[in-house]
Amino acid sequence: MSRRDIDTAGSAAPDEPLLVATGLTRHFRLGGVFSRRTLHAVDNAELTIGRGEIVALAGESGSGKSTVARLLAMIYPPTSGEIRFDGRPLSSLRGRSSQLAYRAQAPMVFQDPFGSINPVYKVSHGILRSLRLHRPDLDGAARTAEAERLLTTVGLTPAQQVMERYPHEMSGGQRQRIGFAQALASRPKLIIADEPVSMLDVSIRIGLLNLMTELRDESGVSFLYITHDLASARYAADRLVVMYAGTIVEQGPIDAVLADPRHPYTRLLLATVPDPRSPLADLAGADRGEPPKVVDPVPGCRFRARCPLAQDVCASTDPVPRTTGERHTTACHVTAPAPAQSIPSRAAGAAQHKESA
Repeated sequence: MSRRDIDTAGSAAPDEPLLVATGLTRHFRLGGVFSRRTLHAVDNAELTIGRGEIVALAGESGSGKSTVARLLAMIYPPTSGEIRFDGRPLSSLRGRSSQLAYRAQAPMVFQDPFGSINPVYKVSHGILRSLRLHRPDLDGAARTAEAERLLTTVGLTPAQQVMERYPHEMSGGQRQRIGFAQALASRPKLIIADEPVSMLDVSIRIGLLNLMTELRDESGVSFLYITHDLASARYAADRLVVMYAGTIVEQGPIDAVLADPRHPYTRLLLATVPDPRSPLADLAGADRGEPPKVVDPVPGCRFRARCPLAQDVCASTDPVPRTTGERHTTACHVTAPAPAQSIPSRAAGAAQHKESA
């Protein structure tokens, strides 16, 4: 099956989400042949990504964010659940050619740029190779022209000179932009960006976040932006999804979630954001330890051991997501409005982020 088949066979209506994941679960068996221990990396995740939308997936290390990314990129098969992309279930894609066609539409940009850049070859190699693979209609001259256009699009100029350089001659931020150029070469509908700015200086991060928003606005590309930094999520994202110990605990429009966080874990994450104007800073003392191990977890809320609001029901019953605002859902037994606070809006946060940069 070709890319054209993927484009036409299951196309959803323009007003429907680009990607919908329901009941998404991924477990890993641990130990030897006779071991029954199971790592619950992701459990029953519900996720949507709209067309031309940046969705930030946030949480601390070990929460399952990167596993979700690899499930959506078809690197891992799900243990259960379904992923629909442009109206078509990914489980229906059989064979290498159809999976390759999907990955062209949903490429990954990795935290470490060298994860997608071969240091032996010049910068032009990866981009031209992607164009040969996914755009066979282009001849040699057209591929070179398109590669130069892509480098210019991601802010690497003069493009002709950049193409002749080797990755080690580029800075970390420049290498990450090369990763975005390689991803754009296949004309994707979705880019899965797994912590693309976490290894960069603050002054460089702002440029890449701006690049993501420009690509969304100008090309209509959607992004799943995986991060542990709520400040950068507030700057770039349209919606926020918060993960904890393999489960999604809260999600909704970014301004709504940050202005009125309903889950205690979201409030804990916000307490770590440097913002002297926010009274959430005094919630930092609510943290009671490390995230739980998700090997053979027992029923109940996985945040209960660290939660200052935990009740008996939290130890016996898994919380299920429920609506707590317009397009705002929370998986918590004791969800309540957050205390009065003055968290900056996304626009104010953007200005503050620029000032700090």
